Amino acid sequence: METRPSEQLNQRNASFDNRLRPTKFSDFVGQQKIRDRLMLAVEAALQRKEALDHVLLFGPPGLGKTTLAFILGEAMGVHVKTTSGPVIDKPGDLAGLLTSLDPGDIVFIDEIHRMQRTVEEYLYSAMEDFVIDIMIDQGPNARSVRLELPRFTLVGATTRSGLISSPLRSRFGLINRLDYYSTADLAAIVTNSAAKLEVGIDEGGATEIASRARGTPRIANNLLRRVRDYAQVRAGNHISREVADQALSLLEIDPRGLDEMDIRILDTIIQKFNGGPVGLNTLAVSVSEEPDTLEEVYEPFLIQEGYLERTPKGRVATPLCYRRFGLEPLKQQDQQMTFL
Repeated sequence: METRPSEQLNQRNASFDNRLRPTKFSDFVGQQKIRDRLMLAVEAALQRKEALDHVLLFGPPGLGKTTLAFILGEAMGVHVKTTSGPVIDKPGDLAGLLTSLDPGDIVFIDEIHRMQRTVEEYLYSAMEDFVIDIMIDQGPNARSVRLELPRFTLVGATTRSGLISSPLRSRFGLINRLDYYSTADLAAIVTNSAAKLEVGIDEGGATEIASRARGTPRIANNLLRRVRDYAQVRAGNHISREVADQALSLLEIDPRGLDEMDIRILDTIIQKFNGGPVGLNTLAVSVSEEPDTLEEVYEPFLIQEGYLERTPKGRVATPLCYRRFGLEPLKQQDQQMTFL
């Protein structure tokens, strides 16, 4: 069967991501406290010859939650079976997944907060007692069947920990929040990735890419891929600070990491809504983007960098945002600003 060009592209992208993904704790850069806690838990579990306790990883997209799940599998010497919350639609799907495990295996559920509540309730007994009760047939012939499960480790990942129910959250023994990376850590990641991609890079080039990566390794590697293309065609396959700056300027990513959509959001708040406040849904319609995408992908970085504030009345541009566009903040707008 012939593979479509789009499928070939997806396979190449997946191969690129897997090639750059670290497989051992020693290769994982950043998140030092989380690494130390997980390494300690793994060592203790191996000494006791037990399955690792259940792990919850939460934080913004692209910080390494999936990577850590596979590193845990490698460290424990077990298989990692992956799925996502929306995919597990029925209790039978969950039962089929859990009964196929070997002792000690890891089940990685991405976006676990999007799991159906009826399915989630079946996880409670599976995580605590390693059994699952499923209903067979319907009506008068309905009966409950208890299935024994091998001791396994559930690794849940989510970008919105607040949407995880308290009963599910309380069943995780190790709960870790991943934070944005420093520029120094991202520069180290870019340098390591460049070596794997066989492209030359100096310290200035790595730092330039890292400083525009919004504190996120996934974005840093994606930017590296684009800069690599530029360097291959126009710079002898070597990335210096000047080459990185030229390539990223071509992508319309400014020195502070703001991309085209970031600038559109900020410009819309200033020009169309006099600096705010403006509601999330209204802003989403104005920039032709989904509200969830604005709230989860763009706003965290803009708020962290000090360009945007969330107030009870809506989103407000900060004085720093005005200065970014060479404008003077409105006095009336300054008086209205309040913090959440």
